[in-house]
Amino acid sequence: MRETRRGFLRAGVAASAVLGFAGCTGRPGGSGDDGPGGTPSDDSGAVDAVGLETVAEGFTTPIDFADPPGEHRYVADQAGRIEVLDADATFLDVTGRMVDVGGYDERGLLGMAFHPDYPEAPRVYVRYSAPPRPGTPDGYSHTFVLSEFRVRSGGLGVEPGSERTLLEIPEPQANHNAGAIVFGPDGYLYIAVGDGGGAGDRGRGHVEDWYDGVAGGNGQDVTENLLGSVLRIDVDDRGGEKPYGIPDDNPLVGREGLDEQYAWGLRNPWGMSFYGGDLIVADVGQNTYEEVNVVEKGENYGWNVREGPGCFDADSCPTTDPDGGELRDPVVAYPHSGPEPSGVAVVGGHVYDGDAVPGLRDQYVFGDWHARGTLFVAEPREGTRWFVSDVDASPASSLRNLISVGRDREGELYVLTSERAEVSGSTGAVRRIVPA
Repeated sequence: MRETRRGFLRAGVAASAVLGFAGCTGRPGGSGDDGPGGTPSDDSGAVDAVGLETVAEGFTTPIDFADPPGEHRYVADQAGRIEVLDADATFLDVTGRMVDVGGYDERGLLGMAFHPDYPEAPRVYVRYSAPPRPGTPDGYSHTFVLSEFRVRSGGLGVEPGSERTLLEIPEPQANHNAGAIVFGPDGYLYIAVGDGGGAGDRGRGHVEDWYDGVAGGNGQDVTENLLGSVLRIDVDDRGGEKPYGIPDDNPLVGREGLDEQYAWGLRNPWGMSFYGGDLIVADVGQNTYEEVNVVEKGENYGWNVREGPGCFDADSCPTTDPDGGELRDPVVAYPHSGPEPSGVAVVGGHVYDGDAVPGLRDQYVFGDWHARGTLFVAEPREGTRWFVSDVDASPASSLRNLISVGRDREGELYVLTSERAEVSGSTGAVRRIVPA
């Protein structure tokens, strides 16, 4: 790595309100009204372009960014290392613990989160793809591993031999691994888990759910595995049978289902962040829609009964589960087909609360893997979908293959990109969003 200078409420979205989005190879983004008879959002004062200032480059596939209290910032590289951004040092290397990655691959080092009381609690939590471990069925791709490491004084590395494995999940396929892990304002750790891979939430490692209209799937199951969900655990509770605790108010505690479950019905959640008490999760779609959800405890986000605001692989489908629970619609959705703008794989972001670009203030900034020179800006709104516009980024070539959006302690945002759509080479870079 070469160092350079460096209260949303429940909201729904109707299918008719997103049909102005579109294309399998175009740009994501777009704007529109509230639906039939609606009025476009007043976005006066919003920016229509931003600049991208290079902070560091020479990564393979930079996938996560952290700026905990202290002197250093960190970048996780999917190839297996966490680098200290402003010291040109390797903080943690898990390549020897991982599966071999290379070419197009959704496995690897996928997420990191420092303890919310860091540095008083000098611990970092890391998510990576390990070879199949005991308990992983034959024929499965790998094992999802969530581990804790103790951080050395000074923050330049971890204590040797300090890894403590918290969670292992068998992964049947190599794709749909999600990876984001974030601490919420409640101090608990939230873990995004994909549906197990393949396509359509069906096949090896995918259970049958309650809906007979399509085969599968893990997204609608809360009893047999932890796939297709957001989980919530207490990393400070070590007194039980598991190496973590279960918050007493997790929705399935005392009910049928796995206690770690927080919300479900997700396909491949890629990007997860908090703003206030609200958890915003982007979820990569399959054939039709990309979506962003405001995720609430105990709620069901529809996969694989629904994809985005519509049915998946069926002409009609229910909007509730057999118990009458609502299948929640996203607050943002844009399709894969039709006229531009469009996208193929949503990349979640953050609500901007920095000072460098006032026109982005209080807007959710995110993008798409094939962003083609633009970012998305969504205006959170109560009781309806979020108004979305696209923002040109300069230089546009710097936004090729958007992988992640990071945030520092001052609320400034960073885009993590690579010129290669695979885990190889050294074209990965971190760039700060600045005024155009």
